[in-house]
Amino acid sequence: MTFLFALVIAIVAVVVLRRLAGGTDDPLQLAALRGARVAAVVVATVAVLVALLQLVRIVPAGHVGVVDLFGVVREQPLQSGLRLLNPLARLVPMSIKTQEIKETMEVPSKEGLTMQLEISVLYHLDPEKAPAIYRTVGENFVEVILVPQFRSVARGVTASYEAKALYTSEREQLAGLLTSELRKQVEERGVLVEATPLRRIGLPSRLGAAIEEKLSAEQESQRMQFVLQKETQEAERKRIEAQGISDFQRIVSQGISDQLLRWKGIEATMEIAKSGNSKVVVIGSGPDGLPLILGGN
Repeated sequence: MTFLFALVIAIVAVVVLRRLAGGTDDPLQLAALRGARVAAVVVATVAVLVALLQLVRIVPAGHVGVVDLFGVVREQPLQSGLRLLNPLARLVPMSIKTQEIKETMEVPSKEGLTMQLEISVLYHLDPEKAPAIYRTVGENFVEVILVPQFRSVARGVTASYEAKALYTSEREQLAGLLTSELRKQVEERGVLVEATPLRRIGLPSRLGAAIEEKLSAEQESQRMQFVLQKETQEAERKRIEAQGISDFQRIVSQGISDQLLRWKGIEATMEIAKSGNSKVVVIGSGPDGLPLILGGN
């Protein structure tokens, strides 16, 4: 529209300029004609520049451009950057950045309980399918495609889980299943789902307190089992240690004889005799024939 308006202005300015091409001898009229000619030239130049600028379009970063020429949508999107385009065509920028939808909804559990679920969807548009989405759905594809499917899938998935599971490790499994099921519904249409993180799960106050109490009791039971197992292992370790000491003492006692003790006594006597404190050594005068040491300092 701007291009056509500028083009019309330029044509009108040129026509006016041609009509002012005639001469006159009146100095006042001549000055007025010159001023009008200058104004017409300026208007025509500006109008032409504006019309030429309509040929250049900018596709912002993180977007693709969908070209719509009188209802005919080009199949290939324009990538981000500076582009030359038919001035009569409409350029529709469509974001391909990761975006987030936050939803708070009431969903059923397997037991038939109603839970409040706060959940997000991280998604982005498939660049190659942007023209098809614009042609078949429009720019509001999130409200038309993603949000309704997301709500439907969330209610269907949570209905197969017990409320207790949402407080345990199955919570991550639920989020993964929700992501995979939502992808099946919307990716063919050109909406790519990245993740569906669960932000908060709200249960009726009594039920939530009962579940938390039960989980706390289970954790305490697991802790006591761990302590009992640790004590059992410690008792077994001490039993094995005592058995080892008993076996060692038995082996040592069996290996000690009178001859060995007598020989060790002789060795000890010889070492003492070498000492400077020894004075008299009487051989064979002690009990069992062991030497005696007399006169030590």
